[in-house]
Amino acid sequence: MDVEMKTVGVCGFGTMGAGIAQVCAAAEFDVVVLEANEERLALGRERLSGFLEEGVRRGKVSEEQRDAVLDRVRGTVDVGKLAACDLVIEAVVERAEVKAELLAQVAGVVRRDCLIATNTSALSVTDLAGAVEAPERFAGLHFFNPVPLMELVEVVEALQSSEQTLAALEQLGRRIGKHPVRVKDRPGFLLNRVLMPYLNQVVQDYDDEIASAEDIDAALRLGLGYPMGALEMLDMIGLDVHRHATEAAYEQTRTPSLSPPPLLGRMVAAGRLGRKSGRGFYDYEEDSK
Repeated sequence: MDVEMKTVGVCGFGTMGAGIAQVCAAAEFDVVVLEANEERLALGRERLSGFLEEGVRRGKVSEEQRDAVLDRVRGTVDVGKLAACDLVIEAVVERAEVKAELLAQVAGVVRRDCLIATNTSALSVTDLAGAVEAPERFAGLHFFNPVPLMELVEVVEALQSSEQTLAALEQLGRRIGKHPVRVKDRPGFLLNRVLMPYLNQVVQDYDDEIASAEDIDAALRLGLGYPMGALEMLDMIGLDVHRHATEAAYEQTRTPSLSPPPLLGRMVAAGRLGRKSGRGFYDYEEDSK
């Protein structure tokens, strides 16, 4: 399975999909993004343009680089348009049945030597591989949010993944400016197995009123040297995303430290999801005013 990658498909134009499309296009791949409808494509394009404009404003991206990335990314609502891709990365909602159905459709239209990867952060890559024809070409490619800024990418080895597939995805990671780390298919993979219990504990400490959100995050930044406090990080990740990931990991392992604290459920029910909703542990609507 020796493929010279030129065209990358991305399924999903949400936060993660837009970020993956951006870094691939910046590395001079042609990118085809699949979405369910034209409205979602437009929203994804707007999301991509907004992140690039912020890069231009901060002096991190030139206007020429911005325009080149936008020119290389094209959208579609037709899964058949992925047929010419050398790699397809799935980045849709974290629901196993949705991912499995889409992956089966992708496998049915691409070439047999086209690599297929999932960006799941919580589901079993080995289970998802069962939906793919020729599953040896399938693996996990777990990016972190925000994708253009986070250097790490986990290359997740399903039981079915071939060595050629894993090596090709590691090579891709380096080409798009990431540091690939190969990990086994375990609940939470590597980073989240460490990160999720830590975030859960901090949420419980906040709920126990040990300190304010500001003081908790200041203590973690100043005392441990972290660039961002845990509650700030949760607001950036999305409280609903973290809750779903921890629930999935706990369901598979029954490890108590992976069980999401009750406060997370209450905040998600109240619509306080973090930055994307305007309010989480911090109030971003007030900041924007």
